[in-house]
Amino acid sequence: MFEQFEKRIDLLRDGDACLLLQDGLIGLEKESLRVEHQGSISQKPHPTGLGSALTNPYVTTDYSEALLEFTTPPNRDVATTLSFLRESHQFVYQNLEDELLWATSMPCVVKGEAGIPIACYGDSNQGMMKTIYRRGLGYRYGRVMQVIAGVHFNYSIPEAFWPIYQELLGDSAPLQDFINRQYMAMVRNLQRFGWLVPYLFGASPAVCKSFLCGRGSSTLQPFDETTYFEPFATSLRMGDIGYQNTREEGVGIKANYDSLESYIASLRCAIETPSEEWAEIGVVVNGEWRQLNANLLQIENEYYSTVRPKQPPAGMEKPVVALGKRGIRYVELRSLDVNAYDPLGVSEPQLRFVEAFMIFSMLCESPLIGQRERRFIDRNLITTAHRGRDPALTLQCGEGDMKLRDWAGMILDAMEPVCDFLDVGNPDGVHTATLAIQKIKVDDPEKTPSARMLAEMRREGEGFYTFARRMSQLHKRYFDSQPLCPERMAFHAEAAKRSLDDQREMEAGEKRSFPEFLQRYFGEKA
Repeated sequence: MFEQFEKRIDLLRDGDACLLLQDGLIGLEKESLRVEHQGSISQKPHPTGLGSALTNPYVTTDYSEALLEFTTPPNRDVATTLSFLRESHQFVYQNLEDELLWATSMPCVVKGEAGIPIACYGDSNQGMMKTIYRRGLGYRYGRVMQVIAGVHFNYSIPEAFWPIYQELLGDSAPLQDFINRQYMAMVRNLQRFGWLVPYLFGASPAVCKSFLCGRGSSTLQPFDETTYFEPFATSLRMGDIGYQNTREEGVGIKANYDSLESYIASLRCAIETPSEEWAEIGVVVNGEWRQLNANLLQIENEYYSTVRPKQPPAGMEKPVVALGKRGIRYVELRSLDVNAYDPLGVSEPQLRFVEAFMIFSMLCESPLIGQRERRFIDRNLITTAHRGRDPALTLQCGEGDMKLRDWAGMILDAMEPVCDFLDVGNPDGVHTATLAIQKIKVDDPEKTPSARMLAEMRREGEGFYTFARRMSQLHKRYFDSQPLCPERMAFHAEAAKRSLDDQREMEAGEKRSFPEFLQRYFGEKA
């Protein structure tokens, strides 16, 4: 299964190229719901002390006004990235009044759609576009699904690595074309092997009954009077009760990952193709914008995927235009649950593993994904989300059915040389150590976060809400006991103040009407 990978490892081992892999850039986006002390989603506006949700680069909001999103700059070291994330949490807690940051991916005490306030970004055209886009998501998929929190891992291979690696492979294409092909190979394999992430790190095996808003469930079982669960679930967030827009009937789409060009073309088609179902919602109804348009996707970001190739847009540049002009800069892995056992929602061992996993996925052979394998990939992810810890579980791959634990063991064994590369010069061997931890989880599913959560809930006699609230309070005490130092407090306070000034400038300088703004935005071509 990994013959090409082994050959590439030998090529890298013979030179110094393997050492360059230590300089990859790592960034995080981590979501957390602001909740009242009893766990209800906050109805308060985004705190002014945190700056503008539109223009603050470090603390913003996602779907809901209550769903904070922490963003770190890219760094060469996981520890540095986590240090910045910790600062952001300390800064936020010093600006919250009587609220908690919810410690899990799945929300609790959901009081229906009306209890989820949509994020507000002000009166500029850009701000209005962000709010209306979210309003459209609510009409299309419901608001409840949009407040599930997660962690996104952004990773880029070191620039100095690419020309050396290209020469080792004997490839004579323009360098950016070569880079695009390698990143798309990584993206395909992150989907192929992506079920491994919810197995190892899934932390949502149970949900509050309030999350289903009284609908009940044909697959979930009662844990107690407040909680549904599945006995072998790993990440219900990644299962079929989470946010989906990839169904084939009616309004579903599938992106094409054969190449960057085909990926761009498939997304461009989706954002330009009208949908009869979404047209029934209406775009502007009684003077209110309900959605940006009635196409299959309002914008590219609406397409749900566990992994995305990315190029930072310049200003209001569309993502597909940015990718078409400048190629892939980094890859975003979106399948990490919020880790309830860490105050930051993610731990250093997790990130060390994911870094090695993404490099492994780039170096591995990565054939194109046909329709049959596409079905396998989707099914494997859903099955692992709902039944990943079942010792008898088999997944579907090109070589036939294989037990999850056998396939996982093969991948983890194959990753060893990548961890060796990343640990050269590091006496602690952190990547090799975290790989060993993951192997233990494969041998013993009870060591996974999802199993730990269910075991603790049973031991403590508590449902998911009580567990999540207790962990949220523990994390608050952790941050309260570690106030941000004055120098870093000043840094984040200045970023917040500057963002408010930037938003006011943006709103004061607006010259076009909103319809004109949208027409110009959607009319942009690569």
